[in-house]
Amino acid sequence: MVRQLLLVCLLCTLGSSVPSLAQVQASPGNPPGNPPGNSPAVTGLVSTDPLLLGMPPALDPNDVYAATRPEHVSPAIRAFPTRVYVPNGLSDTLSVVDPETYRVLDTFPVGDEPQHVVPSYDLKTLWVLNNQGDSLTKIDPATGKKGETVRVEDPYNLYYTPDGKSAVVVAERLRRLDFRDPQTMQLQHSLKVPCAGVNHLDYSINGRYMIASCEFSNELIKVDVAERKVLGKIKLPRRRGQPQDVRLSPDGKIFYVADMRAHGVYTIDGDTFSVVDFIPTGKGAHGLNVSRDSKVLYVSNRGEGSISVLDFATRKVVTTWRFPGGGSPDMGGLSEDGKVLWLGGRYHHEVYAVDTTTGKLLARIKTGRGSHGVCIYPQPGRYSLGHTGNMR
Repeated sequence: MVRQLLLVCLLCTLGSSVPSLAQVQASPGNPPGNPPGNSPAVTGLVSTDPLLLGMPPALDPNDVYAATRPEHVSPAIRAFPTRVYVPNGLSDTLSVVDPETYRVLDTFPVGDEPQHVVPSYDLKTLWVLNNQGDSLTKIDPATGKKGETVRVEDPYNLYYTPDGKSAVVVAERLRRLDFRDPQTMQLQHSLKVPCAGVNHLDYSINGRYMIASCEFSNELIKVDVAERKVLGKIKLPRRRGQPQDVRLSPDGKIFYVADMRAHGVYTIDGDTFSVVDFIPTGKGAHGLNVSRDSKVLYVSNRGEGSISVLDFATRKVVTTWRFPGGGSPDMGGLSEDGKVLWLGGRYHHEVYAVDTTTGKLLARIKTGRGSHGVCIYPQPGRYSLGHTGNMR
């Protein structure tokens, strides 16, 4: 089923541009700030509430990514060899790439349809998410070698609560968020979600709530982390949108949501749970990565082979880097020093290395088929919130 959706998603990159928020808000019967078809959302928690109990406070209250500067690599992982881990969703394999030589060092089988490679909350383990295989395969980042495989239902994506008490398996086809023990992956609580295609999420600055995207119903949901309950949902303005990656702004005020059918990024006020604006980027806007200095957001436009650089201060695209000969940049992460952005090329069966100073495509390395959620590791940060390296 999910493999068929890969073809559907490729077709989904075609479409017309999204209407402006001013046009949306001026439509009959639609109050300002509330997209069409929405009733007022139940918002519950706000970012000014106290920290989630047990969550480490930010190094800088004005920058949630202050701990991801190059000098903040944890001593526990500093000696790990730097490698790029590439899950090949159509080959059912994982490729290990040397980022210095651009050589594939190893490729080995994992489970059925690996989607993402995710660092654990304590940074010591990498998990390969075998979506159709209903399992997680452990990778030891000290050696780059495969470990045990653990049975887990429908692991499309994987996150961790900011207090480290739970792993959150995003079970896309089952419409669930499964809270699990972060070490054993034993189920703690299963939360049914009122939307289709739940797949990516991020947390408020205080860790009290998450915003998750639901790509097949064109919705977002807000979830209370401690209570493990849905607080509300909103429909995005574009009638046939397909929201993807979600990332909090450095100041914690805005969530950015990539939409691969609207071809751009929504800005969302998480506290009021409402759409603020829409920023066009490029066809098939998909993955989001924050620069090491917290100044810009890299938006991978999978449908046109480009990366848009969005300035957080102005909320505007300042430049767009286009791949010679095209490409399909997807999910990934930054090198330790932030000078190279590594992304999977899902429909071109390769991985990309992009110079973040010049925008030059440094390398395109053939791996397996369906290269998706790439993880370069180790990365700076005190703990991992999941995905391919959302570090805090």
